Amino acid sequence: MKRPAKIITVFGSSRPREGDAHYDQAQALGVALAEKGLVICSGGYTGVMEAVSRGAKQGGGRTLAVTTKFFKSRANRWVDEEVRVKTWQDRLFELVKRGHGYVTCPGGTGTLVELAVVWEMLNKGTMSRKPLVVLGDFWQPVIERVREVELGHSSRWGERGEPLVYVASSPADAATYLTEHFELR
Repeated sequence: MKRPAKIITVFGSSRPREGDAHYDQAQALGVALAEKGLVICSGGYTGVMEAVSRGAKQGGGRTLAVTTKFFKSRANRWVDEEVRVKTWQDRLFELVKRGHGYVTCPGGTGTLVELAVVWEMLNKGTMSRKPLVVLGDFWQPVIERVREVELGHSSRWGERGEPLVYVASSPADAATYLTEHFELR
């Protein structure tokens, strides 16, 4: 019996456009994830969300998007299925809920919130252990600083035994890490 496909929620900026390095990286990520048989879930709009969905379609994959009535626009043309929710907060938690794993691409404050929410939920154990990947070194200074602060205190920190965030060097590295995680479970 074939296992259901795993859904990878991808977070990232709405700003990059075709030809930008972050757009191209996200598009390559979509291809790499789809070629591993993973379903891509994103916020569904422009930038990284469009690029990862476009790449997934190029890689023969399936895409879904969680959009919100808060933003008036609809999902980009590379999305197979759009789930529309009422608020920005509903959107965030629906993206988290749907993911069996997560990849955070470069982005702004919205992407930072998404990374922080997933990381905190994993840290506090409010959801089961799932792989969380950041793509490239963009978020590395933030991750290192948080780890430095958290590990310097006596309170329980979820990363004491094993890091909760994996830093992938490339889209292919992210896809390999995720599929290896799922094969071990």
